[in-house]
Formats: sequence, structure tokens, C-alpha cells
Amino acid sequence: MPPSAAFPRIAVVIPCFNEANAIATVIADCRAALPQASIHVFDNASTDGTAAVARAHGAHVAHVALRGKGNVVRRMFADVEADLYVMVDGDATYDVTQAQRMVDQLLREGLDMIVGARMDDGRNPQTYRPGHRLGNRMLTSAVSGLFGGSFSDMLSGYRIFSRRYVKSFPASAQGFETETELTVHALELRMAYAEVPVPYLARPEGTQSKLSTFRDGRRILMTIARLFVSERPLTFFSILAAILALASLLLALPLFVVYVQTGLVPRLPTAVLATGMMLSGMLSLACGAILRTVTLGRQEAKRLIYLSIPRPRWTDAP
Repeated sequence: MPPSAAFPRIAVVIPCFNEANAIATVIADCRAALPQASIHVFDNASTDGTAAVARAHGAHVAHVALRGKGNVVRRMFADVEADLYVMVDGDATYDVTQAQRMVDQLLREGLDMIVGARMDDGRNPQTYRPGHRLGNRMLTSAVSGLFGGSFSDMLSGYRIFSRRYVKSFPASAQGFETETELTVHALELRMAYAEVPVPYLARPEGTQSKLSTFRDGRRILMTIARLFVSERPLTFFSILAAILALASLLLALPLFVVYVQTGLVPRLPTAVLATGMMLSGMLSLACGAILRTVTLGRQEAKRLIYLSIPRPRWTDAP
């Protein structure tokens, strides 16, 4: 018996905003690739009739009034009940023909997330623009350096999740930075994941990208910084403490030399500043140690929720 036959509750969840010209293709492709799956379209207050098109093609349609992909992901994960979740954007740029193979791999290997790493199909130079590719590489490298992992496409919107991943994910992002949160969540809980290369297709005619290179890139960078502070507080505040302590020593060293030679402290404001900076560094280190304890508590709570949900199994699994 194939893996998919023993584990049928699969939900395809599609976030979309103004994709009336593409959503029918996405629904048809997903139904062909995963005929046993239920298809849910989460319409983010579209104004072009996306919801009506999706409903006409047999998808379950939910309306999300609060704009932003992160807000849609939060609703999708909260409202849809399934054992496996296939998330794909509604712009018809992801090739979903191999979705069943990816589902079977997730079940067979006991994974919690598979990321469809985008490969340019080579048909249109504007499909995966060099600026987006460079930005993706830089941001992915930043996350790998701060949190570990070996992702090559952290920002892909094509992913497959286990139920225990979805129900332990505390979504807080609002926009396109949600993929960063999805990646860091897997790394922080040390979940089993994999990347599978998938062709990245040109957008259908009459549709346009909602991604802004600089605006969304800035928001993703801010999200990475926020996650670094919240998930690695001791490292962050230790770096800050080291900078403050070094600056304090550089300011105090000439004063100390003069004091040894003359017994006087001629630049009292500088001495006060150096003392304040050293105290601030020590306080920063203490804050990092305290916040690390808080972070460990949050991670343990997420881990307990994760462990409370059985992992996906199929007939031949041990």
C-alpha cells in the first residue's frame, strides 16, 4: 500500500490576494497532483473576484480581512484540521506536479517540513529576477549563520508540513516575513526537515507580483533581528555587553595612566561615562542570562505541544 493511501487527511492551503487569473490553474494542478486532498483557498480581501473563481472551481474559500500573508498563514493553521498541510501560493508560479512524491517523502522519512527550493525554469529572465535571487541568498545566509540549518531557499512559499509542526507554530508575522518565522521555528525546535528542488514558473499573463524587493526585504531583515533577540538573547546581549565593555576600557585606559602618574582624574565626565558604560555592559549581560531562561521556557512549551501530537505514520512505518 502506498504511503498516501494509509494517511489520507491532506489539506492544500492556498493564501492569495488578487489572483483571479491564476487561482483556477493552481486549484486544478493541486487536484490533479493530490486528488485525495481537500483544497482551501484563503482570500486576503481580494478585489478582483478571486474568491468567486476559487469557489466556482470547488475549493473551500475563507475570507481573511486583515491584510498580509502572515495574517493569512495564522488563520490557515488555526482553522484547517488535517494530518498534512501543503502550502502553496495562489499565483501559479510553483510546479506542484511532484507534490505527492514530496508528501510520501515526508511520511517515509518522518519529517516535519519539506521546502520546495525554487529553480528558475529558464523560460523568462524576469521569472526569478537576479535582485530577488541575490536578496534571498543573503537573507538565507543570515538565518543560517544566526540559527544554523542548511536551507538554500528560506523564502519559498511552497512547503509541506506535518500536523505537529502546524499546531505548535506561534505565528506572529504580518506579511511576507512569515516564511522567515516558518524556517526559524523548525530550526529552534530542531525538527526534521528537507529541501526539494522545484521549478519556479513564470506568472500567468494578467497577474503581477505583490512582493516589493526593498520594502519586504527590510521587513524580513527586521524579523531576523527580532527573532535573533528573542531566540538568542544571551548571544545578542553578550555581544552588546562586549561592545560596551570594550568602549569603557578604551575610554578609561588613558585616565588610568594619568591617575597612576599624578594621582588625579582630570577628566571626570569621561570617567563617569566609562563607569556608566561598564555598568551598562554588566547589566546587559545579566539581562541576556535572564531572558535566556525565559526563552528556554517558551521553547519547552512549544516542544511539549509538538510532542503531544503523534507524528505522521504510514502502513510500512516501524
